Amino acid sequence: MKGKLLLQLVFFNIFFQGIVFIPNQVKAQELSADSLFTLAKQSAFAQKKYPQAIAHSKQALKKNPDYLDIQIFMGRIYSWTNKLDSARIVFDDVLKKDPQNKEALFAYASMEYWNNGSEKALALCNTALNNYPDEHDFLLLKTRVLTDLKRFEAANAIATQLVSRYPKDTEVRSIVERLREFTSKNQVGVNYTYTGFDKQFDTPWHLMSVDYSRQTKIGSVVPRITYANKFGRGGLQFETDFYPHISERFYAYVNAGYSNDVGIFPKYRGGFSLFANLPYSIEASVGFRYMYFSNSTLMYTGSIGKYYKSYLFTFRTYLTPGESKLSQSYSANIRYYYRGSDYFSLGIGSGISPDETNYILYRNNTQLYSFKLNGGYIYSLNKFNQLSLDFGWINQEYLPGVKGNQYDIGIGFKHKF
Repeated sequence: MKGKLLLQLVFFNIFFQGIVFIPNQVKAQELSADSLFTLAKQSAFAQKKYPQAIAHSKQALKKNPDYLDIQIFMGRIYSWTNKLDSARIVFDDVLKKDPQNKEALFAYASMEYWNNGSEKALALCNTALNNYPDEHDFLLLKTRVLTDLKRFEAANAIATQLVSRYPKDTEVRSIVERLREFTSKNQVGVNYTYTGFDKQFDTPWHLMSVDYSRQTKIGSVVPRITYANKFGRGGLQFETDFYPHISERFYAYVNAGYSNDVGIFPKYRGGFSLFANLPYSIEASVGFRYMYFSNSTLMYTGSIGKYYKSYLFTFRTYLTPGESKLSQSYSANIRYYYRGSDYFSLGIGSGISPDETNYILYRNNTQLYSFKLNGGYIYSLNKFNQLSLDFGWINQEYLPGVKGNQYDIGIGFKHKF
């Protein structure tokens, strides 16, 4: 009896499966290529089930082998899941069928660019631009590829073309800003800053510098000599800035300086920052600054910037550990680009940073309060010459509980050759 009952249960289960599941399988097989493509996109985007998305795509291609949109979609999924050889096979097959397929060329070139295949990406961009010479996305991608290959002059030529066409494009603006330091192999700069005080000192300060920038294969090197007259006496500082280009996404700032006129300048100074170019036209940095007078001062710094239309918004902080508390400096700056790399800037902040002329007053007391406003103007006279104007006002506590005003006016000139 029990054996008969078991046999009936097995028969019922087989019969039930035949009724319920077999029709489902038949239904899946009867889906159109478009319906299967929809399922594939749902699996990829909504559920993040990429193998299932590939399976649906392959099933759709069995029904319609020439459905190129599905093939391009498969190629993208393969590239997202780091199956690059499979992606290349798919993209190559699409381009054999349709050599001018815009979507396939862009997806293929983008994949090669993001996976250290910039030479292949450049060839694909050139193929696309032969057919679509004014296509924004391909021009922008080619600019990125050329920058990654360190062909800065060619990249800058395209970027300049793009920024004139799309002056509010934040991605283009971000690239132009980064390329500015790489396009001229030689540059000479002269700067002068006048600093006046209403209470703290009877005589003004004068700061003059001359620098020479040389672009090398690994980044620009900028030696600089600075003369300052403070407290009624003069002094010299020798320093060098270095901007190594690490990759398309990362570059760095390195500084080292020396002066024998301690009191006017620190005896030694140095600094390092690592910059990252992030998605959505965001740039961030983290690093430190070092100064040595009669003892050492170490400051940590970080910044974040965002390009939006014709504007660049930047926030930076300096943090200086002390014996009793942490000294903090904050500043926010906005730039408005009105023509190429020319801009107006306006900033606001509190605290003292090593980038200011009066940092030397605070080497023994970093807890004093200050509030500051500053502005600037960069104007290109022509392709090779650039003029800069700067102004600043600082309301500073130069002794505990005693405040005064400081005024800075600066002018600079750069010549590229």
